[in-house]
Amino acid sequence: MSVQIDIINKSPHPLPAYATAGASGMDIRAHLSEEISLAPMQRVLVPTGIFLSIPAGYEVQVRPRSGLALKQGLTCLNTPGTIDADYRGEVGVILINLSEERQVVRDGDRIAQLVVQRVERAGWRSVEGLSETERNAGGFGHTGIK
Repeated sequence: MSVQIDIINKSPHPLPAYATAGASGMDIRAHLSEEISLAPMQRVLVPTGIFLSIPAGYEVQVRPRSGLALKQGLTCLNTPGTIDADYRGEVGVILINLSEERQVVRDGDRIAQLVVQRVERAGWRSVEGLSETERNAGGFGHTGIK
């Protein structure tokens, strides 16, 4: 069963959609009055014209598109970006140009993907000690590279 999300689309572009039957993310498009030219290492908030009413207990994650990252060096910052269930503003995508050349984003370009996820809420329980594991405090490369 799929979750139903209310959406307003103030752009002339199609609603975010799955490109294939097995896709996890829905492509979302830029909604621009003029193209954006990004210099290397420049970042920008790209409007989409999309507004969501996400049900409680869910979030929508904004993730990069792999082809855009590989071919143009454009990716999303704050990845995955979280759209909370109580946010009602326009969905914006923070893009950064990690390539060595200027990159252009045009109106209607597919710039990111949206993934719908359930959210578990947690509570904290203060304790005097934690259970032991084989790993314990080992981290940041403690298992080596081979």
